[in-house]
Amino acid sequence: MTHITPVILCGGSGTRLWPLSRKSYPKQFVPLMGQETLFQASTRRLSGAGDGVKFSAPMVLTNSDFRFIVTEQLQAVGIDPGAILIEPEGRNTAPAVLAAALRAAAQDPEAVLLVAPSDHVVPDVAAFHAAILRGLLAVADGQLVTFGITPTHAETAYGYLELAETPGAEGAAVALKQFVEKPDATRAAEMLAAGTFKWNAGIFLFAAKDIIAAYQTHAPDLITPVAAALEQAQVDLGFLRLAPEPWSAAPDISIDYAVMEKARNLSVVPFDAAWSDLGGWDAVWRETGPDENGVVTSEGATAIECSDTLLRSESENLEVVGIGLEGIIAVAMNDAVLVADKSRAQDVKLAVQALKEKGAAQATAFPKDHRPWGWFESLAVGSRFQVKRILVHPGAALSLQSHFHRSEHWIVVEGTARVTVDDEVKLVTENQSVYIPLGAVHRMENPGKVPMVLIEVQTGVYVGEDDIVRYEDVYART
Repeated sequence: MTHITPVILCGGSGTRLWPLSRKSYPKQFVPLMGQETLFQASTRRLSGAGDGVKFSAPMVLTNSDFRFIVTEQLQAVGIDPGAILIEPEGRNTAPAVLAAALRAAAQDPEAVLLVAPSDHVVPDVAAFHAAILRGLLAVADGQLVTFGITPTHAETAYGYLELAETPGAEGAAVALKQFVEKPDATRAAEMLAAGTFKWNAGIFLFAAKDIIAAYQTHAPDLITPVAAALEQAQVDLGFLRLAPEPWSAAPDISIDYAVMEKARNLSVVPFDAAWSDLGGWDAVWRETGPDENGVVTSEGATAIECSDTLLRSESENLEVVGIGLEGIIAVAMNDAVLVADKSRAQDVKLAVQALKEKGAAQATAFPKDHRPWGWFESLAVGSRFQVKRILVHPGAALSLQSHFHRSEHWIVVEGTARVTVDDEVKLVTENQSVYIPLGAVHRMENPGKVPMVLIEVQTGVYVGEDDIVRYEDVYART
């Protein structure tokens, strides 16, 4: 049985699913479909052994801001990654895939890689594994394999793959004729009727040595900088940080443009089961399963005489009610609300751009600020004060720090905190509090086995996040 190394691409900003997906916390980390995040579902789908497929530990490529989120979410589903590679900056998919291939080939010259985005929905895992097995037959012949999703409607938001011939009932790999850019509605309808066009899922299967050879032929300018970034990479808290200087010299280009559109040994495995990249709120509406009136509601949302509508509340204290709506998307969070015509779902990214131009923090910043030790969220902000809720994971600790402009009160509401204030260290349990004077060197830790939650009240002339001096930090942020 061939061992396949999954390569999970975990970057991106997911602007079309704003406000739930934002640059600081994009859609793959959000539980859009049930309790599990898209990233967790993707890694579980490509883990272990089953249906005739055996996966090695996954290799994850992400950026520095997401590295601890990746680790936390993998731990939550019991997956131990083979490696987490940190990209110094986003350079699109071609450099990322090459870095993964070079690393895999150095460890095993016969390595086989399955490259997949971290934010897709594939409900029928067994069918997907069967498609992978069909793809392995083509990989054994030196083919670079991509997966083509059988269209269910004339979609204009996806690129397409034109097959050289109509695929057979057995679903074997078919030669690719050409890549097709995102079409207009007329062209999409024509391709749907033709039967030889598939949606381009951006999922690839190949031997590491074959894709490296393809880069050497079609994108040789990527080899030197990516190889140097890998050779000069540094291990940091278990992550592998690619070297920033050579990495910055790599062209910013997708693997489709750099290699796949030029390669002549490319095959497509048809995939007839359900799939979505959740590229917009209309896709979330469709995949969630509308009722007989075409309505999808979340907990905390109520639809009255509505049709063809998505109503979603992302706050336990916020109720969304729609009356007489038709073809509407409404998504409410504590700090932002989206209301849009469902036919304009792909234009939600325009809202993000407009908010950026006016300097609104909601354009990119998620209400919960995720940190290596846990997260915090602001509950109230006013002149000379701020109130936060803070969660600290078991065994985690904030940095030893001080502030120039504010003092703090901490009230523990769940668990136990170990608190350092200058030379004093003490335990603070539920319903107890502690005062941190302005300028005091302090730290909070969670020594227990359950999450610790506290309310922090900041008072002072300035309560911004940059008013901090770090003296010690287990996450190397000093």
